[in-house]
Amino acid sequence: MTLDPKQILADVFGFSAFRGRQEEVISHVLAGGSGLLVMPTGGGKSLCYQVPALCRDGVAVVVSPLIALMQDQVTSLRQLGVRAAAINSAMEFADLVAAENALRAGELDLVYVAPERLLTDRFLALLDDIKVALFAIDEAHCVSQWGHDFRPEYRQLELLATRYPAIPRLALTATADEPTRQDIVERLGLSPDDVFIAGFDRPNIRYLIAPKEQARKQVLSFIQNGHAGEAGIVYCLSRQAVEETSAWLNEQGIMSLPYHAGLDRAIRAGNQDRFLKEDAIVMVATIAFGMGIDKPDVRFVVHMDLPKSLEAYYQETGRAGRDGLPAEVFLVYGAKDMAKIRQFTENSGAPEAQKRIERQKLDALLGFCETASCRRQVLLSYFGEDEHEPCGNCDTCLNPPDVFDGTVAAQKLMSCVYRTGQMFGAGHVIDVLLGGNTERIRKFGHDMVSTYGIGEEYTRREWQSFVRQLVAQNLLTVDITGHGGLHLGAEAGPVLKGARQVMLRKDHAVAKPAKEKRKRAAIGVAETDQGLFEALRACRVALAREQGVPPYVIFHDSTLAAMAADRPRDQYGFALLPGVGGAKLERYAEPFLAVISGHSS
Repeated sequence: MTLDPKQILADVFGFSAFRGRQEEVISHVLAGGSGLLVMPTGGGKSLCYQVPALCRDGVAVVVSPLIALMQDQVTSLRQLGVRAAAINSAMEFADLVAAENALRAGELDLVYVAPERLLTDRFLALLDDIKVALFAIDEAHCVSQWGHDFRPEYRQLELLATRYPAIPRLALTATADEPTRQDIVERLGLSPDDVFIAGFDRPNIRYLIAPKEQARKQVLSFIQNGHAGEAGIVYCLSRQAVEETSAWLNEQGIMSLPYHAGLDRAIRAGNQDRFLKEDAIVMVATIAFGMGIDKPDVRFVVHMDLPKSLEAYYQETGRAGRDGLPAEVFLVYGAKDMAKIRQFTENSGAPEAQKRIERQKLDALLGFCETASCRRQVLLSYFGEDEHEPCGNCDTCLNPPDVFDGTVAAQKLMSCVYRTGQMFGAGHVIDVLLGGNTERIRKFGHDMVSTYGIGEEYTRREWQSFVRQLVAQNLLTVDITGHGGLHLGAEAGPVLKGARQVMLRKDHAVAKPAKEKRKRAAIGVAETDQGLFEALRACRVALAREQGVPPYVIFHDSTLAAMAADRPRDQYGFALLPGVGGAKLERYAEPFLAVISGHSS
């Protein structure tokens, strides 16, 4: 028997209507269809398999790549009164046996497993003996070698199409460009006609990018001036940088924890648990941290180094503002960052065809960083969405840079690189262009080259920007195996000969983030409701500690904001709040109504 999905949405999840393409996808699955769903983080992907799981007979089997993600989803579902369990290697043997027995007995609505476990003979035999409602393959970009987080074990999930052809299979991801989507469809045996793309735009996120000057101080200013006391993630490229940056932020009064694969497993797990359960922690991490982090109130994400692609950037920045409330993402980078990413690609040992794809991805990333137009337009265009107007919510919209014919400047810069022997870094080359009187210039006789002092019409900071832009355009390259020496790029010749025009961006001085306290204003809490909102948050924290769960699995900030605004007086009014289903109504109406009553009296 198939239940009504709208009734399930209201009774269990506490929402009155589906959003976007949710209803279309759910109807497709309920009719027995399979497909690929590409939906932005925070868009409600999970409901697209959780609602059908509660409507169809049997258990939904959810393939998930990370234990942390499984546990978070299971905790949230149990809060809703849904019979859910995970089966993974981190469980005690007795708990594992109990979960498998519950699965055999038909006592579960959803079970979460890693692909490695699902594909074992033991687990497949178990599935053969039970009623399976559907398969959901989460983080489906892991299937594709063109995706940013390819995992070979995911490729073996093609077995599901042949072994269980009559059972719906829904692959889900927030991040997949056209080649990645095609690869997922082919590898999982899906129909190209059943690809649901719900859009990539995250309008609540503000995109900010700045030249890397003093990265730590830039990040500190960003946090202190706009996000003090809020949860966030700071990404670094190396483990050493993670630990040093986290320690430095703590010295500056920012509560920070490190996370990388080299940390002791217990420390890593403990830091992640604190990040999920406490309100104002900044996690400094490598990209080992993030996938499966369902914390909705992350208000900012910072990159202190370039990510490896626009897909990776989109995925990592997408961890901000999952609750749909305003968030900011901030990236600082320099020419050496570009060179490091290029070197990773060239030294990867991958087949040439894959290297070619990776080079194209890097070029797209650098184009995004160096664009003078709306960043959101560039980002969304990369994912195939070209119809968007300028967003008004990124740095290039808020403070547009000037674009000019920079051919002469490019020629001067490249000529100076050539005249000084293609062995010196940007700092020395710029010294020569500016007619400097340094010991190095005198030592190598560079005060005698024809390019000495020909660049005095631009400041040092402007020349630094031009270096980055020429590196992004493959007109210059950076040798990071030595001392960061600049070399002429493969496409430099036509520019030096005057056969190709170069457009450059002339940056404004870096504007300091507005010193505004937006923590409560951002989530729409009126000034008159601030006190009640804080009291409700305190109640939520107390309940979460009693149960040993993250506060957000009880209620999101948006639900608390609605409570503070509507001030329901009874269970009927409480039931009308967004995110309040039957189980949460029964469990939490009394304590929260008491807070509202006490604050109103």
